[in-house]
Amino acid sequence: MRAPHGSRPLAPAVLAVRGAALLLALVALAHTLVHGLAEPGLALVFGLLVAAGELIRRDAAAGEREPAPLAAAGALAYALLGDSAGRPTAHGALQVIAAVVVAQALAAVPRGACGRRTDADRAARRTLTVGFAAVCFQPLYASGQAERWFGDGPYFPLFPLTVLALTALCDAVLAALLARSAARAEGPGALPPYGSLLADEVRALAGTGTGTAIGVTGVATALGVAVAGPWAPAVLCGPLLLTQVSARRYAAVRTTCRQTMASLARATEIAGYTPPGHARRVAALATAVGRELGLTGSRLTVLEHAALMHDIGQLSLVDPVAGGATALLPAAEQRRIALLGGAVVRRTGAGPAVAAVVERQADPYREQPLAARIVRTVNAYDDLCGEGVGGPLGALEQLRLGTGHDHQPQVVEALGRVLARGGLTPAGAG
Repeated sequence: MRAPHGSRPLAPAVLAVRGAALLLALVALAHTLVHGLAEPGLALVFGLLVAAGELIRRDAAAGEREPAPLAAAGALAYALLGDSAGRPTAHGALQVIAAVVVAQALAAVPRGACGRRTDADRAARRTLTVGFAAVCFQPLYASGQAERWFGDGPYFPLFPLTVLALTALCDAVLAALLARSAARAEGPGALPPYGSLLADEVRALAGTGTGTAIGVTGVATALGVAVAGPWAPAVLCGPLLLTQVSARRYAAVRTTCRQTMASLARATEIAGYTPPGHARRVAALATAVGRELGLTGSRLTVLEHAALMHDIGQLSLVDPVAGGATALLPAAEQRRIALLGGAVVRRTGAGPAVAAVVERQADPYREQPLAARIVRTVNAYDDLCGEGVGGPLGALEQLRLGTGHDHQPQVVEALGRVLARGGLTPAGAG
């Protein structure tokens, strides 16, 4: 597998995930072609469910974990399906994988014709996770071992729920692996620790409503088909469609909020209060430092938004600060500007967490949350680079001299590591 011409080569982890998914898909398709399709009606129902979910999904937004919940739930339901209308099924794990792969491939054709992209990493990840669920469930169910362990009564649903929990952990491992590879592709200064990414994915298993809805719908659909037959998915997947509509509206609100913050961040540049590109540079470098210090998920998003908005309080000044360098102002004036900026941020819909970081960026670092410490240090670095204190190395040395009161030593050293990996670049280069 080669990367397209002009793009970065694929990371080994991405190649491994895609290669494993391709091998599993080929084995499953070959087995199904040789041995034929068991219960073709059921395969058609679940294949159509997966394909429909893929067709109606939107392109994934930044940080979105599952843009096609209906397809994910349908694939899981087929993997966890044991009976249909009270009769045992015989489709097996490899047929589950083959049906999901074919459904994803068929859905990719009209999406491609409409110019909508296909996420190869997400497709590979789904193939592996669904394969994991099917391999855990189907042999134990077909052999009767699951019934001997859990019985054939009210405790039997514990079996698919246990398999679902293990599958979610497997998916978290793959998601963290691919996320780290994506961060590596962004540049040498943006490589978060794998452990932090995995912890963030595991926390999201319980904290993300869509993820919970996918798992519960998958298990409920499999149990519903066991009792009512192939018509059950049409009824049981309705709530998930409503969840998907709600998720789309939430994503639209988030996009609008982000655009508002980007426009406000540029307002200080247009008005001449800060140098061109200052907010973008601080946001990019602060995000890289946050990853270096283990921030992921929503905490990293709060940091990025606060860094974009950190100078908005300067609009309250009658006369702009020379060069926009608030790091060189008296402490009382820095705090006044920060508090005014936080008041503005609270009216943008960015959230109280972002406003709190903006408000506290000028406090002594021992009293600040980590995100505010990062914004303070990175902003000071960019300001010092623009003041001609000896370039990036001189600016970094000035920050180290201020670690007694102004800057946390760990943040300054993390900034130094990020800059060393990406090359010490003077402010204004980006």
